[in-house]
Amino acid sequence: MPLRRLKDKTTKEVLWLYILRLLKERELYAYEIKPLLRERFGISPALVTPYVVLYRLERDGYVEARRSSNKKYYRITPRGERLLEEGISYLRSLIKRLELP
Repeated sequence: MPLRRLKDKTTKEVLWLYILRLLKERELYAYEIKPLLRERFGISPALVTPYVVLYRLERDGYVEARRSSNKKYYRITPRGERLLEEGISYLRSLIKRLELP
């Protein structure tokens, strides 16, 4: 079904965008992210998926992690903020191109 594939592509495939958006608001413990994705965006990724995305974002310099009493907290970096803004800008321009004049 085309609509289901579109929804998958704009959620699961770009989960990093949603995670960066949450981290722009505040620093988060990794375990907090999955419930927030469901609450705020209606997305329910597999249990480990947010951890995989966080690892990649950290590896690429878009988020930083710090340890505090056995927990790892993540925050967005300036590089991550630029990526988030570029991603949102791209989606806005895509919607604009798809809308009727």
